Amino acid sequence: MNLLQVSQIIDQALSEDIGAGDLTTDSVIAPDALATGEIICRAAGVAAGIPIAGLCFRRLDSRITFEQLVDDGARVTRNRVLARISGSAQPILKAERVALNFIQRLSGIATLTARYVAAVSDYPVKILDTRKTTPGLRVLEKYAVRAGGGFNHRFALFDGILIKDNHLIFQHEDGSQSGSNQIERAVARAKRLAGHLRKIEVEAETLDQVKQALRAGADAILLDNMDVATLAKAVEITRNSRRPVILEASGNVSLSNIKKIAAAGVDVISIGALTHSAPALDVSLELQSVVG
Repeated sequence: MNLLQVSQIIDQALSEDIGAGDLTTDSVIAPDALATGEIICRAAGVAAGIPIAGLCFRRLDSRITFEQLVDDGARVTRNRVLARISGSAQPILKAERVALNFIQRLSGIATLTARYVAAVSDYPVKILDTRKTTPGLRVLEKYAVRAGGGFNHRFALFDGILIKDNHLIFQHEDGSQSGSNQIERAVARAKRLAGHLRKIEVEAETLDQVKQALRAGADAILLDNMDVATLAKAVEITRNSRRPVILEASGNVSLSNIKKIAAAGVDVISIGALTHSAPALDVSLELQSVVG
């Protein structure tokens, strides 16, 4: 992960929650009070974000001791202790909610990703995320996908070319929005910009567009919202072309249909739900005061 980005995310989250000060903690907790505690997972799942939580606490007080007991990516059972913490009570209480939010959110993503990965374990297919992430949290959410056994699609607009339907409508010299040369024109323009080191992916909604993308020399084709039978036909067309093209299935993917999608023969399956719909994993911090 980009540590600078992570630090900025943590600072923003702490600033958002603490603001000008924690009225409750500052009112009722003595500055010299000490605490020890355990972060406990209240449901089974896949852990992620534990080191991020440690950074949250230590951002407010570098003297806090944070002991991580479970690696990110590990499967955990209900009531598993994820980490132990000790130190000044005030900064622990002030960072508590932010730290737990990161673990809950990232563990939820990792857990859902692991379910999808397990569902297609019998097939040579990779599970990918998308750019459908929480604004400002992409670096962490994509990290959580990896912790769950998935893979990352392009991180952002700057590190990959993906020509979609809204790009194609502008590819006509006469200004019309129909025609058979949209994909060829777009790929040719992208190749001039990208050079020889970047791959070019094209979104296809029909088998005719798959054929156009193959003729245009696309390196990868995103098969958008195709049913399983059409996916299988797209795979057949592509394999018969004898070109080493990556086929990506995307759209309307769920745990109930992903096995059939994988069986169609695609190389990767991208799933927006990994980051936009993953339920949080329940996590709590149990504290005790240290006397003496």
